[in-house]
Order: sequence, then C-alpha cells, then structure tokens
Amino acid sequence: MQKPVIAQKAPKMLTLEPGTYYWCACGRSQNQPFCDGSHRVTEFTPLAFTIDVKKDVWLCQCKHSSNKPYCDGTHRTL
Repeated sequence: MQKPVIAQKAPKMLTLEPGTYYWCACGRSQNQPFCDGSHRVTEFTPLAFTIDVKKDVWLCQCKHSSNKPYCDGTHRTL
C-alpha cells in the first residue's frame, strides 16, 4: 500500500461556501488541499465532501488525519 505525500505539516484554514469539494488524498495535487487529478498515477482517490452552509474549516494537508478531510492534529507527530 502506498503512503500519501505529506503536502504540508499544517492544516489549511478556508472559508468554504456551500457545495461539494474534492479533497486531495494522495498529496500530489498542486492545488492543495483540493484534488487536481494528480492521483491518477497512484492508488488514491479524492475524498468528496459537502458543505451545507458557509463556514470555516481546517483541512488536513499531511494526509494522515483520522478525520479526513479535516485536520485532527496528526501532523504534529509526523
């Protein structure tokens, strides 16, 4: 099993509008924390998630969170 690339050892805080988003699971995207299709050469697939109301979110960029796509602090131990 492949391990994801650590894009950054810190989460990304974003204010997201309602809609569906695709979180990069492989860590290769040049559009972190969102998917740009770079996973096609890996075994990873992006994670779709939906926001119902405009809100601030902290999205994982280390790709090791147990609460994907959201940060759970795992980056502190990598």
